[in-house]
Amino acid sequence: MPVPVPRQRDIPGTESGPGATSSLTLLVIEDDPAGGLTVPEILDADGHRIRLRSARNLTEAARLLTPDVNCVLLDLALPHGSGAGSGSGSGDAAADPFGALRQVLRIAPRHAVLVLTSEDDAERAAEAVRVGAQDFLFRDELDGRLLSRAIRYAVERKRADIAQYKLAESKLRAQENARLERGLLPHPLLEGSDLRFAARYRPGRSRALLGGDFYDTVRTPDGTVHAMIGDVCGHGPDEAALGVELRIAWRALTLAGLCGDDLLATLQEVLEVERPCEEIFATLCTVDIAPDGRRAGLCLAGHPAPLISRPGRPARLLPYENSGPALGLLPRARWPRRQVELGGTWSLMLYTDGLIEGKIGQGKERLGQDGMVEMINRHLADGLSGEGLLEASVTEARRLNGGELTDDVAVVLLSRAEG
Repeated sequence: MPVPVPRQRDIPGTESGPGATSSLTLLVIEDDPAGGLTVPEILDADGHRIRLRSARNLTEAARLLTPDVNCVLLDLALPHGSGAGSGSGSGDAAADPFGALRQVLRIAPRHAVLVLTSEDDAERAAEAVRVGAQDFLFRDELDGRLLSRAIRYAVERKRADIAQYKLAESKLRAQENARLERGLLPHPLLEGSDLRFAARYRPGRSRALLGGDFYDTVRTPDGTVHAMIGDVCGHGPDEAALGVELRIAWRALTLAGLCGDDLLATLQEVLEVERPCEEIFATLCTVDIAPDGRRAGLCLAGHPAPLISRPGRPARLLPYENSGPALGLLPRARWPRRQVELGGTWSLMLYTDGLIEGKIGQGKERLGQDGMVEMINRHLADGLSGEGLLEASVTEARRLNGGELTDDVAVVLLSRAEG
């Protein structure tokens, strides 16, 4: 019995009248060009005519499957090999009675799919839904009203399925990102130290896990606590990977006993070998805190100076004169190590320039180091410290910027309270 396919000439595929952009489009796939519906038109829920297209094989269907198609109506009797270079129809249909349906689902993964079959083949119709169709229709019961309702339901069901799939995919991606983040971000090695550690990290790229900023903190067997923060120029995955490589190299070299200029010179060699192009460089700040916690050595490689705060005194930047160049800029560069007196009770904040380069309001003015120092002093006056101080500082920098900061941000806070 021929499949009742609506004739394309009755309802043109392109309409110029009102509401044309909101009407649904149905692609009918069947191999009997003489078929036709017994009703003059099919209406959607708003009374607009459903636009119809017809294809006699899968090759033609793939050509007509443009983005404006909302639903596909497939005749289950269509031979599997009807077009698309699949061979003869009868042999393929016997081997896989749902071969044509599987091909339609493959070429139209985001479209609703209805199947059409005879009333005495209900079991096969139900199996078609299990294979992936949204619903099935019987030829003998088909009319315009039933078809229009089935199309609407199938389209909405497909939208719900896609939304559910995206939600599940998003949850899975978040779980995988959390696992990856735990593996790539450092775990401070401070066992035996009386220093308190806090950190905040926020990549600048949308949906990125890591950016080009990196940091780490370790305690060596002699009791010295070494801390580092750095920034690879750029924001892509290559820069993020290079940042991880530099962090791992820094930890290995530090635990091996290197410090100051020798350490930075070796890190520059690592960067020169691993960077994807010669234009890539990295800034770095390293601090080594003596076992008694009262003094530290500071090396700067083109990086902003740390900020120190002590009880009863406003926070200020550590001296940054005579700092060396960023890693990767000058061959055989040197990085002087400066001795700094910390005192008994103090907090030392290391940060990347993403924290200070955010804008203030709608103008071009940046927060800058002076603005950051003023902001930190306000938070200290409010009694904030540790994790709370870092979270409040990054949040305020975002608020002043009028939205998400475009550069990566890393902040590390080391604190000591003399008992």
